[in-house]
Amino acid sequence: MNKSKTVYFCAGWFTDKQNRAYQEAMKAIEANPTVDVENSYVPLQHQYKGLWVDEHPELLEDREWATATYNGDRVGVSTSDMVLAVYIPEEEDVGMGIELGMANALGKYITVVIPDEDFGKPINLMTWGIADNFIKMSDLAKFNFNQPSYNFYEGSVY
Repeated sequence: MNKSKTVYFCAGWFTDKQNRAYQEAMKAIEANPTVDVENSYVPLQHQYKGLWVDEHPELLEDREWATATYNGDRVGVSTSDMVLAVYIPEEEDVGMGIELGMANALGKYITVVIPDEDFGKPINLMTWGIADNFIKMSDLAKFNFNQPSYNFYEGSVY
């Protein structure tokens, strides 16, 4: 298989659980032959001027940094082939909701990946409705992004 699809890598990194899922998902897409990771958009790799808020908390009050970071992510969503969202059911991320809404409005294919131990737990109705497919983390490395398909989530909503 050729690496042919770029993804917007939508994932939180604000808690230990999100960070573990983020790292696991990155390893999986790096192993996936249908994802062009090199040309994909990973927001943490595109922070404005290379500055990270965990190292520079003062940036949270900097309008230039905030505006440029937001717009960089907006451009990342619009120029990627599809969106991959790493979703933790009990840890809603408002930013992810915005990114998924943008992607849907632009007609992007959306895959939500959920850690295996959380797959089947209730998820937000809006995330359930906006995604085209839901997969377990353990399926991510072998998921064929060249042949996108639609699938229902196996859990309930709230």
